[in-house]
Amino acid sequence: MLGVQCRPVNGVALASSVAYGDLKAAGKEHLSFHSQPWRTGACHFRLRIQKPFLRSGVPSATRALVPAPPNGQSGASAVELDLSLNPRVAALKSSKTMFISDKATAMKESGIDVIRLAAGEPDFRTPQAIVEAGVWAAENNLTRYTPNAGTLELRKAICHKLQEENGLTYQPDEILVSNGAKQSIAQAVIAVCGPGDEAIVPAPFWVSYPEMVSLSGATPVIVPTLLEEDFLLKPEQLSEVLNEKSRLLFLCSPSNPTGSVYKLEDLEAIAAIVAKHPRLLVVADEIYEHIIYSPAKHYSFAALPGMWERTLTVNGFSKAFAMTGWRLGYLAAPKHFLAAANKIQSQMTSGACSISQRAGLAALNLGYAGGEVVAEMVKAFRQRRDALVKKLLAMDGVKLSVPQGAFYLFPDFSSYFGAEVQGGGTVNNANELCEFLLEKCLVALVPGDAFGEPKCLRISYAASVEELEEAVSRIEKGLKLLKRKESAIDRKEMIWI
Repeated sequence: MLGVQCRPVNGVALASSVAYGDLKAAGKEHLSFHSQPWRTGACHFRLRIQKPFLRSGVPSATRALVPAPPNGQSGASAVELDLSLNPRVAALKSSKTMFISDKATAMKESGIDVIRLAAGEPDFRTPQAIVEAGVWAAENNLTRYTPNAGTLELRKAICHKLQEENGLTYQPDEILVSNGAKQSIAQAVIAVCGPGDEAIVPAPFWVSYPEMVSLSGATPVIVPTLLEEDFLLKPEQLSEVLNEKSRLLFLCSPSNPTGSVYKLEDLEAIAAIVAKHPRLLVVADEIYEHIIYSPAKHYSFAALPGMWERTLTVNGFSKAFAMTGWRLGYLAAPKHFLAAANKIQSQMTSGACSISQRAGLAALNLGYAGGEVVAEMVKAFRQRRDALVKKLLAMDGVKLSVPQGAFYLFPDFSSYFGAEVQGGGTVNNANELCEFLLEKCLVALVPGDAFGEPKCLRISYAASVEELEEAVSRIEKGLKLLKRKESAIDRKEMIWI
């Protein structure tokens, strides 16, 4: 559509125009012309082009017409507003995790007794030593811009942490401090991916991975994994999808949403395949590394032979240190890739919050793997996990892979899909089951399709023991209101541990 505004001046119509679409491809039979007079003497014209003749890649020809100005106001600046978006942005999906969390929060704030198990946010207080460091920074005027990549003091501390805990050697100019691990991942993806590239995303995946890839112009390639294999990517699966377009592989261990942890031999087998593909890089998301349950152990992918040069390691402070609101994460990568991500950050946000960086420094000074403070949190998470696993295993029709890290359960509730609701209606899929549990049981969970596995629901056990016990009780009562199909009841129920 072409919007044209004309205003009479001495009897001559002077026009300004905004072109949209490819007029060359459209003949007269595909155009229509409309006008709207304004009281001020200006008039607004609209030239419409039929949708098949719009420029390739443009999602919609819809436009909004700016209302006529009040009587006496000049209409010279009033034009038809172009509401089109960047096609990559228009195609993005909103985070379902955030949507459900926000909805549950709104219900809670309105007085409804909702138990919120949707967000990936520890319920613990930020450790006191970290809080005091932030307060000190504010009181001592550490409130100015920091270097774009982060303070040198913090980057040196991160280098020390990576060497001591992960066996990784980096220099400060190979560390980029950002406003959370999410920003770090996004900048890493945009720095190395572009149109024509493919990024391998094992499913279930964290909700933002595919969307970040799409935003970069690359194509996400989803590789499903199986519950009975602990939702871990198998080397042969990776081999089958790799080609000359493959640019990036995502590895998240411990995993969001499954809590699965890759063993050393699993990572070594994947590394052997990665090494055969010169273009292939790896984003190693290690944000949950400290929340891991013995005998499981965390291994950094970049520490494997030949993988340092290929790996973009992402970590942060939000999960292990209960610092979600402080918004602090970091990327560690070879200088060439780090410099590109640093350039992006310089034009997008600049450096992270100066106060948060001082608090992050205090977090790293708590000791190896967060010291006793983090160890106590992990102990509590494990107790919650064990209690919830026991309850879920006792539920009829529920399948589960017991997580070895993070603070999520990802049970398969598909035997309840198609079930009739007592009083009328059916529950056909994970989305509808989550709606049922939220509306009827006042428990907020996230449907698995947001993570690439539509049979499952994600349960965050980052909540108090009392809340978790009440939530499980409500879920059990809710499931009893569902009459499952005979085929779902008769099929062999399998528990994978």
